[in-house]
Amino acid sequence: MDCPACKNAMITLELTEVEIDYCTDCSGIWLDAGELEQLLGHADKSKQLISSFRLDPTCTEKPRKCPICDRKMEKVLVGTDKPVLLIDRCRRGDGLWFDAGELQNIIDRARLDPENKIKKLLADMFGRDRNTKQMEQNE
Repeated sequence: MDCPACKNAMITLELTEVEIDYCTDCSGIWLDAGELEQLLGHADKSKQLISSFRLDPTCTEKPRKCPICDRKMEKVLVGTDKPVLLIDRCRRGDGLWFDAGELQNIIDRARLDPENKIKKLLADMFGRDRNTKQMEQNE
């Protein structure tokens, strides 16, 4: 599968029993339909988060193509927190694209990972960032 952002081949990794597609060049993550819910667990809170996604009709970013159906994806706003977070969603429902750091940001905003298990797994898989290092130092 090719990356919707930089067009390079992605690798498939397993994260808490969920296969994710990861671009080693731009650090983007593709989740097939239903995988975000699986990754986050907490069925009710996950549904609430996903139902908060809303189309951004004013977005001027060039649309990316879905790596599965090759159709243009739509830009959706996640939640209501500032700064605004935009992700790419397949119009057919094939999945979601997260640029580098966006998946971690969503997990933080949704407060679905109070013990930071998912955040630590992501940091271990994709390299530790400053936030994770600070978080570990504060524990």
